[in-house]
Amino acid sequence: MATFQKEITLNASQRGTFNITEAIQNIVSESGIQTGLCHVFIQHTSASLIITENADPTVRQDIEYWMSKTVTDGDQNYRHNYEGDDDMSAHIRCLITDMSHTLPVTRGRLNLGTWQGLFLYEHRTGRFNRNLVVTVQGD
Repeated sequence: MATFQKEITLNASQRGTFNITEAIQNIVSESGIQTGLCHVFIQHTSASLIITENADPTVRQDIEYWMSKTVTDGDQNYRHNYEGDDDMSAHIRCLITDMSHTLPVTRGRLNLGTWQGLFLYEHRTGRFNRNLVVTVQGD
């Protein structure tokens, strides 16, 4: 079994979702692996990864609307606020979402559904560089 691994840094310019499907597909293509699995892991506790609708951006807007209503910034009961009002809420948002995803690779391509995309979900309100580890294993 072949294994290919690459670390990348992506910039998240604000709170929200950023489609990283193409960036991850480029790594799968670089790996040369035709059939296998692609594992993507984000090395942070205030940003996460989600797989969701990739065609209509209002889906992601609605996800953020729900998240902001459910996990509020600046809750006075949060004890952890070293980096601001969005600090603890960002950590909680990560617990609700995922730090990693494993995707099938078929014929050298991520085998996502028609309307699926992989997104970096930035939970902080500022600008951050986010590190990801992408591991592709297969034939």
